[in-house]
Amino acid sequence: MHHAYSDTPLDPHSPHHTENLFTMMWKTKKIYNEHFSFRAKPEERFVKDVPDWNKFDRFADTMGIRIGWVVVYVLIYVLSISVFDLPGTHWWMYFLLPIHFMMGPVHGAIVNWSGHKYGYANFDNNDKSKNSLILDFLMLGELFQNNHHRLPKRVNFAVKWFEFDPTYPIVKLLHATGIIKLKSVK
Repeated sequence: MHHAYSDTPLDPHSPHHTENLFTMMWKTKKIYNEHFSFRAKPEERFVKDVPDWNKFDRFADTMGIRIGWVVVYVLIYVLSISVFDLPGTHWWMYFLLPIHFMMGPVHGAIVNWSGHKYGYANFDNNDKSKNSLILDFLMLGELFQNNHHRLPKRVNFAVKWFEFDPTYPIVKLLHATGIIKLKSVK
């Protein structure tokens, strides 16, 4: 939906049709909840050739599973900081837990806000997607939004000589070891 309607009023997460970062993410949540609850019938192109894991999706979207992941993250922090006292860990790191709990929406907000507002464009995609090179190392290649919108099926989001997608070598390694299988490695 985002690529089909990029930076138009129908885009589920465009910073150009919302007041701020929080309203953009709330709009995204609302649209995707409607889409996945099937209250609104999605366009055929958005569901064609997409695996349907309805039972798993409903299970994974329960409050019990969400709370379970919170417990897992808290245990990792407690074990790392308090029990094993791993080098480099400190008590103040517990303050990072809320960010860790919300990592998906935080990542989505950074990528879709910054990747459509700040940076440069290699391609005219008839949208406002940008490559935010300075911030990209934090997002592991995800902020090459302009490149990604032009070449959405490309594994390596970097295009120019000075761009580097840090996830691409990892994907190539996983392919070389047979853990994943790419249709073509470019």
